[in-house]
Amino acid sequence: MMMAKEQALLKAQDEFRLLVEFLGQAGNQGLRIDEVERRLWRGLLAAGLALLRSFVAEKGEGDVGETWEHDDQTLHRLEETRPRRYLSIFGALEIVRSVYALREKQRAQAPLDAQLGLPADEFSYVLKDWLQQSCVRDSFAEAVDSLGRMLNLPLSVRSAEHMNQQMAQEVDRFRTLQPTPPAEEEGDILVVTADGKGVPMRRPIEERVRRGVRRQKGEKANKKQMAAVGAVYSIAPFQRTADEVIDELQRRKRAPQRPQPQHKRVWAELTRGEQEEMSGKQRLFVEMAIDAHLRDAQHTKPLVCLMDGEAALWEVKNEWLSRAVGILDLFHVLERLWIVAYCFHAEGSDAAEQFVTHRLRMLLEGKVGYLIGGLRRLATTVRGGQRERNLRAAIGYFERNRQHMRYNEYLAAGYPIGSGVAEGACRHLVKDRLERTGMRWTVTGAQAMLHLRAIYLNGDWQSYQKHYIQTEQATLYGKHAA
Repeated sequence: MMMAKEQALLKAQDEFRLLVEFLGQAGNQGLRIDEVERRLWRGLLAAGLALLRSFVAEKGEGDVGETWEHDDQTLHRLEETRPRRYLSIFGALEIVRSVYALREKQRAQAPLDAQLGLPADEFSYVLKDWLQQSCVRDSFAEAVDSLGRMLNLPLSVRSAEHMNQQMAQEVDRFRTLQPTPPAEEEGDILVVTADGKGVPMRRPIEERVRRGVRRQKGEKANKKQMAAVGAVYSIAPFQRTADEVIDELQRRKRAPQRPQPQHKRVWAELTRGEQEEMSGKQRLFVEMAIDAHLRDAQHTKPLVCLMDGEAALWEVKNEWLSRAVGILDLFHVLERLWIVAYCFHAEGSDAAEQFVTHRLRMLLEGKVGYLIGGLRRLATTVRGGQRERNLRAAIGYFERNRQHMRYNEYLAAGYPIGSGVAEGACRHLVKDRLERTGMRWTVTGAQAMLHLRAIYLNGDWQSYQKHYIQTEQATLYGKHAA
């Protein structure tokens, strides 16, 4: 084995020598700096692979004698060694190991696997880390192509997808182990916010299309499944008047003194199957309720829940976060007001803007009843058609959500009244990655991507990689890994 180690070291020295010789000639050849850079990179990869081979060769084949005591069993060394492929960031190498088993045809174990801390599959942990960081940002095809070309490795989309699902299996447990944010870094108000975002799914209908069965009239090739997207964060109070809010909205400019969310954590949950006990919405609110409790176990801080008017979300909120002050997102309210304004005034007109501003001020001053009463009176002037339907729908929306529209109280308490964090989470967590052109997902694949993308966006990627590796090593090698 020492001979193999020395040969590998000599190979590495040769690669470095070639690089030094190349540098000596590069100036005379008139090469651009980028051409020199590319050649150095190729040489460094080759040298790294040789050095890695040297490290493996130093360990030998893991021969611990004729027998090996493993998991309270006496295993016997088999006559033939068995090779194992290992794909590192430098390239592929073959690791030859002595293997042990109770009998010849039973599953064999290799002491060298534990000594080297090899992963469960052939891909190195470093390669998985780099590849999956790319996969949570870009499509699998783009990530595989980019990293494969950079490292000159034979990567495939299928292996990247499988790796993504495998790596995501520890996310739920990892979240339960995360420490609560330091109290001195938290704001005085805890906020939970939730929304829904559709994910394009693969459906059985696609199989029928591939077999030549035509879709029925009006039937879509794919359907979307809703992901419940949520966030928990803390924030300092920000007291404002109705006029200040209106001024900020009209100028479309963030108030400079507005406090920033602290220790924001986002995640998303799909409904994973018909047989599951909890829906995606319920699982999301359970997670948010646990997070909110851990961050304020004594309930000394006000807890605010900011959402749009989806009845199903409010039902789950009342089940799991009943103490939270429910606030209807002001931007969804504004959308309804504009729809009503266009029932009576031309789009883009000053009259429409004045209509909305007047009624928005009423809401912000706590005059929800006056607003609804005024809209009912206006409804008597409209008969039939889309205008009446729009107006009736808006009145129903405000009536159903009236208890969550006490904006004068919220502003006086300094509570946030816009769910921009939830909207941003839907966009960054779901849309920017799972709704790209042509993408279709299985439930398992979509949930795995949502889990890992949330880990990445929450800034926990490196912590999670450490947890993932330690967990897999403990599963594979037990006491030896510890």
